[in-house]
Amino acid sequence: MTGVAPLRIGPIEVGTPVELAPMAGVTNASFRRLCRRYGESALPGPAPAADGPITTPDGALAAPAGLYVTEMVTTRALVEGNARTLAMVRPDPGERVRSVQLYGVDPLIAGRAVRILVERDLADHIDLNFGCPAPKVTRRGGGAALPWKRDLLAAILRETVRSAEAAGRAARRERRVPVTVKMRVGIDDEHETYLDAARAAADAGIAAVALHARTARQHYSGAARWELIARLKEAVRIPVLGNGDVWSGDDALEMMRSTGCDGVVVGRGCQGRPWLFADIVAALHGSPARTRPDLDAVIAVIREHGRLLAAEMGQDRGVRDLRKHIGWYLKGYPVGGPARAALARVSSLAGLDAELAAMRERLPESVPYPGGAVEGPRGRAGAPRRPHLPEGWLDSPHLTQAQRAALLAAESDVSGG
Repeated sequence: MTGVAPLRIGPIEVGTPVELAPMAGVTNASFRRLCRRYGESALPGPAPAADGPITTPDGALAAPAGLYVTEMVTTRALVEGNARTLAMVRPDPGERVRSVQLYGVDPLIAGRAVRILVERDLADHIDLNFGCPAPKVTRRGGGAALPWKRDLLAAILRETVRSAEAAGRAARRERRVPVTVKMRVGIDDEHETYLDAARAAADAGIAAVALHARTARQHYSGAARWELIARLKEAVRIPVLGNGDVWSGDDALEMMRSTGCDGVVVGRGCQGRPWLFADIVAALHGSPARTRPDLDAVIAVIREHGRLLAAEMGQDRGVRDLRKHIGWYLKGYPVGGPARAALARVSSLAGLDAELAAMRERLPESVPYPGGAVEGPRGRAGAPRRPHLPEGWLDSPHLTQAQRAALLAAESDVSGG
């Protein structure tokens, strides 16, 4: 069996070059654990025997089945000690590599946030988000709008890398904590930023860049332009990961083949399908095996997901969090509207089990995998949207004093990807 080469990000060896993208309200510790376990189940040879960090023979921190990144957290909230933010970055002891994504617009605050993560031993890898297209972020110059301001971008990149290195030395960390970047093509077709941003990242010491091959204007609509991932790969020497329209293991293979990228990033494709990571890991290691769960297997995953969330958040909040996932899990399976509606109202693990059992009793003995009905695009693609930007933002690729002052308001508690 042959496969793609491992990805090296600083002192981390990503044995299978796939990454779970941060998604607000989705990629909490429970969902990350489900995805990672599915990915590891498809590794060639025996899976790692126990949860927790493992190392390679040369001392690198090992991520055999990929990286699984937290929900995005804001640098200001982290620096101010926001309880919800601290809970979001609290490590899951089972994780192989603790990857945390930060969003920020002020270099000094971003540096302080990085130092907190490194000095308190809360992360092994830090990712910076410059790809969020949400209007509440871009209208203040953050997210996908920020790389247009080259001076601000360069300052944040330099400060976060410097802070990670300094904090690692001060805390006597065994391994340095690499910083990576996720970004979009640009604001729109007339204001592309990805090539300049990636070059600035490489100059600043960023360990890898991931490109969602859409503009902020596209949001999640249309097709990702994989040819731009190939162009980026040719432009920089640091590792490049591709993001956008990876719905299957075969898509991951094709993205890497056609673009030459070093790894793939998966977001919406795994909503309600944590087993997608088993497909991708199998594909990237040269195996034709694919996961095709029947309804009974899906029900078992829903129950396990509910138990994990209850342990993480408490039963009431955990079961409420599960509700949105149930619709994704059951997409394409002929379970009926009344069952979906009842499951959307469950408030306890006992109620979840009862409604799942009642749904199952009304269906045939065998409810097989429905094939194409559950494959392909998932999530809300929507339509292109005019980016919301600060007044005069596109007049110059450099910050004015007024814009610099206004940017501080962009660090409200926001989420996106």
